[in-house]
Amino acid sequence: MADSPNVAVVRRAFDAFTLRDVERLVATCSPDVEFDLPTARLARTGKPYRGHEGVRTYMRDAARVWTELRLEAREFHETGDLVVAVGRVYAWGEGRVVDTPSAWVWKLRDRLVLRVTVYESRSEAFVAAGLAAD
Repeated sequence: MADSPNVAVVRRAFDAFTLRDVERLVATCSPDVEFDLPTARLARTGKPYRGHEGVRTYMRDAARVWTELRLEAREFHETGDLVVAVGRVYAWGEGRVVDTPSAWVWKLRDRLVLRVTVYESRSEAFVAAGLAAD
């Protein structure tokens, strides 16, 4: 089955991140995008990254904080303008090693990413998106 338009955008965003293609990632995002990601707590004041310049800053921070950072989304669940991606994060750098389940809630508007928030578990992400855990 083909992806919905919103799931296709989220997949493109993950692909851009994997390729470290900043401008390709920016192209998936609304000008008023907000990234609420753990790297913000490690590299900054903990405040989300905002706007296209925030996405560029996030990518620079991620490269600085993490020697390696891999996001592997394996499942996609959609409800309205939200897409929940479930998978794992593998990362190491600055004395940290991460190998953990992860889930991302992506809010989209007009087929552009408006907000992405990372959760530590599938169930947390499902609750945040208003989905029933299966």
